[in-house]
Parts: sequence; C-alpha cells; structure tokens
Amino acid sequence: MNDHDPVPDPAHMRKQYRAEGLDESDLAEGPMEQFARWFRQAAAEGAVFEPNAMVVSTADAEGRPSSRTVLMKAYDEQGFVFYTNYDSRKARDLAENPYVSLVFPWHAIARQVVVSGTARRTGRDETAAYFRLRPHGSQLGAWASAQSSVVFSRAELDAAYEELNARYPEGEQVPVPPNWGGFRVAPQTVEFWQGRHDRLHDRLRYVAEQDGSWRVERLSP
Repeated sequence: MNDHDPVPDPAHMRKQYRAEGLDESDLAEGPMEQFARWFRQAAAEGAVFEPNAMVVSTADAEGRPSSRTVLMKAYDEQGFVFYTNYDSRKARDLAENPYVSLVFPWHAIARQVVVSGTARRTGRDETAAYFRLRPHGSQLGAWASAQSSVVFSRAELDAAYEELNARYPEGEQVPVPPNWGGFRVAPQTVEFWQGRHDRLHDRLRYVAEQDGSWRVERLSP
C-alpha cells in the first residue's frame, strides 16, 4: 500500500469468526486452569504472535485511564505477573489505584481473555530471580530507561545504554535496579471470549466468591 491507495473503510471490514463454541461443560474448575489450556493452544506452533502480550489498563486517582501492551512473564493460581519501572505511568497509577484490567487479544484464533483484578508488587526475591533470566541487553535497558519520562533525544538514551554497557560488559552481573520490579494481578473476574458466527459470540466469565470458589456466568454478546 502507498499513499495513493484508497483508505480502507473500517465500517465495511468483516470477518466471520470460528464456528466452534465455548460451552460451560468445556470449562475447567477455575479460571487459571482454563487460562493455561487456552494459553497452550495460543502458543502452539505459533498460532498467535506473542501470546503472552496483554493490554494493561490502569487509572489514576482521578479516574483517568491509560492502556499499553506489556508482556506477561508468569502466571499461577495467584494471578498474572508483569515487570516494569516503578516510576512508570502504570506503576504510578497502581500506587494510587490498584484496580487493573488485562486483555489478551488473541485475534488469530478469535479469542480474548479479559481479566479484572487488583495489582500488588512482587517480592524482591521473585523480581531478582526473573531479572537474572533477562538477556544482558534487557538488563542494561532497565537501568538506561527512566520509563515514561521525557527524554531529550534517542542519542541521549543510546549514550546512557553505552555507558552502562562499558560498566557492565557481557558476562558481568548486572544488579537489579532498585526502582524496577513486578506486579502480580490477582483476578476477581476472568472472561473467556470465543468469537462465533454472526457476532453471537460465547462469553463465559468466572467471578470470585468470598469463600474462594468461582461462579461462572454467561454474558450476552
């Protein structure tokens, strides 16, 4: 496509989604087990590009929302984990308002997982264990970038990185930045969305009960 091609009209864009549905009898007992099933399928043979990519939506103390895509780096019965600079906009939002929404947009297989919950920082031991798994360049990048702050130029960012690379060359242990770490989102609701023909999608949502169990409800598309 070049600048002289006609601009596509989004009102006329149509895709028919898969015919296979999602029934209550298909669901696992809990949402994290069900997520593991779908995540394995999304990751199988490259069905979805970066299936661990998720949209994280936060709101500040005044309720002003913001969204961005980050990479989930772990999940377990306690929730979904991602890492960030604690001075970033999302981290500042979560310090004021811990409620968060996650969306896994698996368009290639006509599925979404939508999570609402609360975020808490991971412990430093867990953060350090993950930081050691990051490639050397990504470790340096966590130091070089004052995430979400205004930077004068790309050259300034590159210079900060090269200075760190000289201080901590490949093979040297890079310390964990004190203002960098993880958040674990503990889910309160988890919706599994399956695209169906004629926009009559299947939407099954787990809702946390006070006794620790989960209630499943079907939502109209």
